[in-house]
Formats: sequence, C-alpha cells, structure tokens
Amino acid sequence: MGFISFAGRVLFSSIFILAAWQKINDFGADGGAAAKSMEPKLVLFKNHVTTLLGVQVPEVEIKHLLMVAIGLEGIGGILFIFGSTLGAYLLLIFLASVSPIMHDFYNYEMTKPEYVTEFIQFLKNLSLFGALLFFLGMKNSFTKKPKKKMSKSKTN
Repeated sequence: MGFISFAGRVLFSSIFILAAWQKINDFGADGGAAAKSMEPKLVLFKNHVTTLLGVQVPEVEIKHLLMVAIGLEGIGGILFIFGSTLGAYLLLIFLASVSPIMHDFYNYEMTKPEYVTEFIQFLKNLSLFGALLFFLGMKNSFTKKPKKKMSKSKTN
C-alpha cells in the first residue's frame, strides 16, 4: 500500500510541478505567457470584488503574484510527494486563490463555448481541491490511534 500511495502522490503532484516548471521556463523579464493571460482576468476579478464588496483591492504587480503562485504549486507539489500536510495546504491555498480568478466562467454567458471551457477547468480545480481535503482527512484519521483497552484477566 505504501508504494501505491507514493505513486499516486507523484502522479497527482506532477500536475502542479510540471505547470510550475513551465511557468519558470517561460517567465522572462515580463512574466511570460502566464502573466499575459493572468492580467486581464485579474482586472476583471478586482472589478468584481470592488463592485460586490465595495473594497478597493490593492495594486500588486502581476510578476510578484505569479512568483507566489509558482512557489505555492512547485514547493507544495514537491512536499506533497513525500506525504507532507504542509504541501497539501500550500496546494489548497494555490487552488483556492487561483481558481476563481483564472477560470472565471461567471463572466461568460452559458451559451458561449468559453463558458463551458472555463467551467470545466474550474470543476477540475475543484476536484483537485477535494482530493487534497480527502488526503488531509485521511492523514488526520491515521494519526489519531484509538487507545487499547486493558483486558482484565480472569482469576479462578
């Protein structure tokens, strides 16, 4: 069971590690393609937050946000391979912060093909989030071992 669990964590983490590696290779001086695709979606997300909550979102450079995202998914993925709960939490933070921004299905009409694509990608991230929660739940259930009751010996 140990090897199968390890292999599953390696396969699961490969999504995050390979994506982080691709972003690192493409980063360059301007943040690369990831920063270019993130910028308009981040502007839309900021507008939504400002409109709905009336709170002004502070200005942050896209490259810095992208570096944080790369760190979360890269380091989180590597730690998760070894069964670390910290790695799982880093991946949860990554998915919770990136999914509603990058997969903004709510900005499209349901009849548009972009809606379907973004909604499917959002659901994929949601399922990854659920798998990480499942991992953390299983990890917590294994660490809490029930106490053994002392059996009384019968004397005649």
